[in-house]
This record gives sequence, C-alpha cells and structure tokens, in this order.
Amino acid sequence: MEGNVFVVGLGLIGGSMALAIKKAHPNAVIIGYDVNEKEMKLARTLKVIDEMASSLEQGMRQADLVILATPVMQTERILAEMRADVLKKNVIITDVGSTKQRIVKHAEQLRKQGITFIGGHPMAGSHKSGVAAARAHLFENAFYVLTPTNGVAAEDVERLKEWLKGTKAQFVVLSPKEHDRITGVISHFPHIIAASLVHQAERYEKENPLVSRLAAGGFRDITRIASSNPEMWRDIFIHNKEELLALFDSWILEMQKLRSIVEEENSEAIYRYFLQAKQFRDGLPARTKGAIPSFYDLYVDVPDYPGVISEITGYLAKEQISITNIRIIETREEIYGVLRLSFQSEEDRAKAKACIQKHTNYDTYEG
Repeated sequence: MEGNVFVVGLGLIGGSMALAIKKAHPNAVIIGYDVNEKEMKLARTLKVIDEMASSLEQGMRQADLVILATPVMQTERILAEMRADVLKKNVIITDVGSTKQRIVKHAEQLRKQGITFIGGHPMAGSHKSGVAAARAHLFENAFYVLTPTNGVAAEDVERLKEWLKGTKAQFVVLSPKEHDRITGVISHFPHIIAASLVHQAERYEKENPLVSRLAAGGFRDITRIASSNPEMWRDIFIHNKEELLALFDSWILEMQKLRSIVEEENSEAIYRYFLQAKQFRDGLPARTKGAIPSFYDLYVDVPDYPGVISEITGYLAKEQISITNIRIIETREEIYGVLRLSFQSEEDRAKAKACIQKHTNYDTYEG
C-alpha cells in the first residue's frame, strides 16, 4: 500500500509499528511526532520514521492512517481534540492502548463526523523502552486485538489489517467490553497481585531485614511485572475501573475460600486446588505471545572465578546472539552460582543454549 502513516508517540510500540509497516509497505511515508523532541529526532536518525511532524495537526492533515501510540490518558485527550476538518475523508485512526471502552467512547465524536476509528491493542512488549529498542518483529505471532464498533465498515477493518500486515500478528476482533474484561483477568489484575506481594514483603522486611535477601530468587521472578511503569499502570487501572472492581470482588471470595480450606486443614481440598491450577496452567499455549511480555530466560550454572561472565557473553557475542538482560542470582566460593540470561525470543534462547553447550560443560536450563 502507498500513502502517509502518521505515528503519534515514538516509544517502543510506536517505533516498532512504524518499522513493521515500512517493512511491508516500503512505498509508504512514515511521519512521526512525539512530545519528546529528542526521541523524535532519534527516531528520524535511526530511520524508524521518514519525516518529523512539527505538530499533531500538520501530521494529521497528511495522514491516510493515524496510529496513536501514546499512554491511554493522552490518547483520550488527543481524540477529544481531533477535528474532522483537518483529516482526510478516508483516513483510518487507530490506537494501541491496553484499555478500550473509554478510548472508543472518546472516539465517538469522530464517528459522528464521518471519521473511521478502530481501536487496537497489539499484545506484545519488551523489557526495554524507547524508540531505540523498537523492532519490526516485536509483534510477530502476538495477538493483535481490534475493537471496531457498530457502523465501522468491514472493508475498513480489512484495510487496517492490510496496513498492519507487516507486524505478522494474529488479528482477533472483540468488542471493547470483551477486550477490557479479558485483559483485566490476564494482564491488569496480575499486576495488582504482583505489586501487592511486593508491598507485603516490604512490610515484613521491617520486622526482619532477611526478607529482601531471601526474596532474591523465585519471589523476584514471580513479581517481575511489579517493576512496570507506575504511571502507565495508574492510567490503565483508572480506565478499566469497572472490570477491575468486579475482579477484586471475585478475588476476595477466592481468597476467603482458600483461607477456609487451609484453616480447616482440608488436605484433599488443598491438593485439588493446586492440582486444578497446575492442570489449567500446564495447558496454556507455550510459545504464544500474550498480554504480559514473555520472559525467555536461560539459567547457567557457572563456577565462581574472575571472568566467567565475560567468557559466557563472549561466546554469545561471537555468534551475534543478543542478550536483553543479565543477572547473577547467586555466587559463592567453591560452589557453582547461577547466571540468568534473558533474551528477546524463544529462538534466541535456543541458540544461546546450543552455543553455551558447544563451548562449555556448564549446565543450562530454561526458565
């Protein structure tokens, strides 16, 4: 396809969208805008975008497709201020927000003016942020939810999919309410639980400083998502308030039920509770990207001697395998420590495992 694509917000998601569209549609012109001028100039330098817009209005006047890749509160404000008289007649406007009902409601004023808005949510991300981390393949095999409302023509949905085909994502069409309910269960509420566990550990640390030291292993792993951007999650929770309030009520009942069987020492009920959880969890898709970014970790048992980390990373560098994160979980003299390496994809992790096994006799296992 040919035309002008205007990307508003040049962070990880906006930048990756721009790269994916350019890859599939090399004749398209990608115009970018960001309130952070430094980030916008970096996007131009990195050739993530072809042109920089001096203002939102300038970029929108030229656009055949507008992608709002901004935080949800900012997306609301932009939609509320958009005017049909500065937009092309056949333009499609979409967003990438993690909540949909309130955003779609704010886009209603555009629909009344004959402008097509189709809500969107690419369910993929990364541990990195900013346009420098943008990758065309970020959304590959991820679910990409579209939430067209009544009155949106089927051909416009297909036209948007065609623009976005370079993401190589799996498109799913849901109503805004269905989307918010599902993401509330599998993404938003888990962030609440992770943050609550961290707060609980912080309180207990005041009684015993050993808590944070012992929490460095599995506890740190299961609460990783508590390190997410607090500003972003504040806005998401406000946006998805109704669904989250219902989930709070359901969760409280669930905890009361579990507390009761523990208090009764009902061993059979406790066993069934964990068994059912295990069976459902084990049946989840293994390699499908979801609402929470996947962690592709490789654990390496390494001896504690100077240079062992540079040795491992050196082997990976020679084979051009990129590491997204590295951490020493435990090192003590005379025994093996654990080196945790994180990768962008399942493929990178598999390559790294083969590389380390080829050059060393260190034990490796996947996380």
